[in-house]
Amino acid sequence: MQLSEQEIIRREKMAALQQLGIDPYPAPLYPVNNYAANIKEHYKGEENKADFAEVCLAGRIMSIRDMGKASFSVLQDSTGKIQLYIKRDEICPGDDKTLYDKVWKHLTDIGDIIGVKGFVFTTKTGETSVHVLELSFLTKALKPLPIVKEKEGETFDAVTDPEFRYRQRYADLIVNPQVKDTFQKRSKLINTIRDFLNSQGALEVDTPVLQSIPGGAAARPFITHHNALDVPFYLRIANELYLKRLIVGGFDWVYEFSRNFRNEGMDRTHNPEFTVLEWYTAYKDYFWMMEVTEQLMEKIALALHGATKVMVGDKEIGFKAPFKRISIYDAIKEYAGVDVSNMDEAQLRDACKKLGIHTEASMGKGKLVDELFSETCEGQFIQPTFIIDYPVEMSPLTKKHRSKPGLVERFELMVNGKEIANAYSELNDPIDQRERFEEQAKLMERGDDEAMYIDYDFLRALEYGMPPTSGIGIGIDRLCMLMTNQPSIQDVLLFPQMRPEKTNE
Repeated sequence: MQLSEQEIIRREKMAALQQLGIDPYPAPLYPVNNYAANIKEHYKGEENKADFAEVCLAGRIMSIRDMGKASFSVLQDSTGKIQLYIKRDEICPGDDKTLYDKVWKHLTDIGDIIGVKGFVFTTKTGETSVHVLELSFLTKALKPLPIVKEKEGETFDAVTDPEFRYRQRYADLIVNPQVKDTFQKRSKLINTIRDFLNSQGALEVDTPVLQSIPGGAAARPFITHHNALDVPFYLRIANELYLKRLIVGGFDWVYEFSRNFRNEGMDRTHNPEFTVLEWYTAYKDYFWMMEVTEQLMEKIALALHGATKVMVGDKEIGFKAPFKRISIYDAIKEYAGVDVSNMDEAQLRDACKKLGIHTEASMGKGKLVDELFSETCEGQFIQPTFIIDYPVEMSPLTKKHRSKPGLVERFELMVNGKEIANAYSELNDPIDQRERFEEQAKLMERGDDEAMYIDYDFLRALEYGMPPTSGIGIGIDRLCMLMTNQPSIQDVLLFPQMRPEKTNE
């Protein structure tokens, strides 16, 4: 392992601490009783200084300003930053000044973690600070933090490079503490959804991640091998078919936050590992599901922003119900200028060609309609819009439309030009479902590696009888992008997938 000069120096300082009898990594218990944000929010000076006469904090040193026999430092804990005032004769009241003169002044670096005890006061410049009376060394940082510089209210640091930020998220979180807010909002978003569903009587469940058949979606799976059974297994691309099995089994409303895996491309809205919320409700249809989805989106916006209008880039998006509804055929007609409602496969392929849309020989009618919509329409829908009533060829798990031949009862929720949710009145006719699976098998034979496998156990489950059901899948990562105003899916994933790093070890 090749070390930089700074890394070598820090290791030498660690050794010097040990020679002084100071453990650079002591036992973890430290009696923290307060936090930076709480102190800065609630300390009122003389009014309540007695409440802050004995505070104990721990955190990372972010700056040190040496003034001889005293110094100012900035400590950053999990809630924010606060200034420390450290005076030599107060943390070393006796003749032995080693803790200050050697440990603090010469063996401590930015990035080290310390614990301090003292009282809160206000400096002459009006800054709330902690007057340190006792200092403890808790962790020696052997790698220097990226240099942070502030200029006119902006922060400049070595972690602006996305490659660095996503690969070393831990460093990103340290020097860019505002990043933490995104993930706190992500957690709040998920908890808001969970509270909403639980309040409606839904049951949260877990279903298999390793599956013998990658069902429930049209996607290319990751393949692994089960050594004990000596058979191939797949990382799930969706949990839909397992949740429907539970509806067959007698649950009326089930949901799961599902970690899914699709062996496909990566861009600012796609990651091969992603989170989807799926829920299924017996005796409901897609009209009911649209109304509940509107309620949920409105509730999330209010929970995170206190308003139904959310800024996404330079656009204001309103999540106040009701949302616009338009059929996929009408959308294509409006934005592509072509009526595809009665076209066969050859005519659809010709329409794509005229519009300059690339197609593959393996694409059937459903894929061609999907390409037309994606290329000409998807980006047009900025405000929340339900795209409804898809052709049956696009939706092998969806119930046929009750009044429109050739269509199914399906919607996708589009926001800011991207799909956020996909929902159906679920297909519960086992004969029809078998025929749809068989059509998918033919597409697979033509080379469509995203076509669905035939899941015979799921067909058997349907034969026991699944009640009329509505289901939905909501892309949590994309929803987080919207609600936290982030331009890339990597910005809402703590550890996005990346190409393996070349190391010098």
